[in-house]
Amino acid sequence: MSRVKNNHSTPLPKKDCVVKKIFLDLSKFYFRYMKYSSSKENYLKAIFHLQEEDGVVTTNELAAALQTRAASVTDMLKKLKTQKLLLYERYKGFRLSPEGRKVALQIIRKHRLWEYFLVEKLNFGWDEVHEIAEELEHISSKKLIDRLDEFLDFPKTDPHGDPIPDSNGKLTIAKQVDLLNLPLNKLAEVSGIGDQSAEMLELLSHKNIQLGSKLEVKKRFAFDNSIELKVKNHPPITISEHVAKNIFAKYDE
Repeated sequence: MSRVKNNHSTPLPKKDCVVKKIFLDLSKFYFRYMKYSSSKENYLKAIFHLQEEDGVVTTNELAAALQTRAASVTDMLKKLKTQKLLLYERYKGFRLSPEGRKVALQIIRKHRLWEYFLVEKLNFGWDEVHEIAEELEHISSKKLIDRLDEFLDFPKTDPHGDPIPDSNGKLTIAKQVDLLNLPLNKLAEVSGIGDQSAEMLELLSHKNIQLGSKLEVKKRFAFDNSIELKVKNHPPITISEHVAKNIFAKYDE
């Protein structure tokens, strides 16, 4: 990185200085001792997301989500249980303990704050930030993350519309509906994306759909459950059932 000379020039804007300070802190804390390994944190985060859907999680579900062998999952679950991060329900599966849930929410908080930072301050596309945030989320410094949150003016959602837990782990879920269930001819605002793969986000960008986009569902086609969609200031388009069920919107009832 090249140095910027300051020959009695105008001082850097305050936020530019804060950005530089954040990266200094980042280099300072990146190799700091972590209470839990990045592998354990990945397991906790995956379990959190799975149990939000089903209440309890099975070994095979977790192995599929992490794309690893069931035997490897079993070994890790034993370690997490020993650290009192998991609760096991015989014949049902397992779920996070209160402490495990607390740790998982802090990992999610870091991930989503870094995604927001990368999009809003470094001008990354919303389809580019997930993998980078996957690495940054394992930085252990709470001081750094709290400072990042303050610098970003305490955002409520990440670039994909997912809620960002606060410093106490509180997660606020907004009321929203997918486009398959949005009433016809009802003006709504895009508030979240379900499938956040790079391929899906690239498709949505191509169709001028992003967070905050105003749109209406004009028609549903019974043949394949596709829908005709009118995005404000753009001509009508048709999207598939899969795409429609992964776009969430809020509207005035």
